[in-house]
Amino acid sequence: MPDSLSTLDTPAALIDLPRMQRNIQRMQQRMDALGVRFRPHAKTSKCTPVVQAQIAAGARGITVSTLKEAAQFFADGITDIVYAVGMVPARLPQALALRRQGCDLKIITDSVASAQAIAGFGRAEGEVFEVWIEVDTDGHRSGIKPHEAALLDVGRALHAGGMRLGGAMTHAGSSYELRTPAALQAMAEQERAGCVHAAERLRAAGLPCPVVSVGSTPTALSATQLQGVTEVRAGVYVFFDLVMHNVGVCGIEDIALGVLTTVIGHQADKGWAIVDAGWMAMSRDRGTQKQQQDYGYGQVCSADGTPLPGYLLSGANQEHGIVSRSAAPDADIATRFPLGTRLRILPNHACATGAQFPHYQALAADGSATPWSRLHGW
Repeated sequence: MPDSLSTLDTPAALIDLPRMQRNIQRMQQRMDALGVRFRPHAKTSKCTPVVQAQIAAGARGITVSTLKEAAQFFADGITDIVYAVGMVPARLPQALALRRQGCDLKIITDSVASAQAIAGFGRAEGEVFEVWIEVDTDGHRSGIKPHEAALLDVGRALHAGGMRLGGAMTHAGSSYELRTPAALQAMAEQERAGCVHAAERLRAAGLPCPVVSVGSTPTALSATQLQGVTEVRAGVYVFFDLVMHNVGVCGIEDIALGVLTTVIGHQADKGWAIVDAGWMAMSRDRGTQKQQQDYGYGQVCSADGTPLPGYLLSGANQEHGIVSRSAAPDADIATRFPLGTRLRILPNHACATGAQFPHYQALAADGSATPWSRLHGW
């Protein structure tokens, strides 16, 4: 028989299925309205049933952050996969093995050295890799700036080297630092325009660039138009989290991932309830610390997911968490949260919290919980 909130061992990572399905539908409907394909990033969930729900809603292909993810999802029947981390020579044999098994794996690069290594390895093995060039549209992380000469140098190294230049892709990760609709819309347009410009430069130089791939959860939900873009990638939207809430792209009621925990003790004089979810359950991610509202290690909710305003997971040791009130200490906390009380903690960063668990508990509308495996490692 399935478990329920009252019978699950804690701490447990919960997926609120009705919330998750609403999040999936919201994003897919938006991409459909904007006229682009949607390729969700599976690094958030690393969970086949979650990805299958995204594909069932209309997603076409997935994005992954590790070749281990690519191998697992391919084994589970998903073939159209982008490995969205810069390729290095040591990983080319893994990529080759997946392609030889029938996986339509695309890889990315942002340097001439990497492009030359890919082309050299591909020729030696008789394999034509499909490679996308990563474009930096916001100075946040990796990629070649749309106007740089290196963009064409990389394109030529791939094309002349016998590889398939599949497209240009970008990720506006700096959108996570924004919090107003106007700023998010401006970043979405900057991301779009930069990647489209890179693609146009490649084409003007006689190089193929069929795919123009952009995306982050904030920009995907903020873009007003995506002219010239062929597909969007986003990941954390499937669960959302407190960082995304502070950015302004979801409500607290949209956060589908939570950690079920049990009150195991009190420090009444300090206004603390001690729970069995420490940083080993929540992660050490304090992404809200620099935002307009700091949620400590997470927002405290009742077990059914109803937020308890003012109560946070304010501290965390390895296996112990501290629940307290953000204003004056709660002198009645032992009465409010008696020993054995079950609470749900919403995370700062869904990807980081999910990574602490080998499986999720998929919580249906009827209260039943079913375990779903989650991929670990590299």
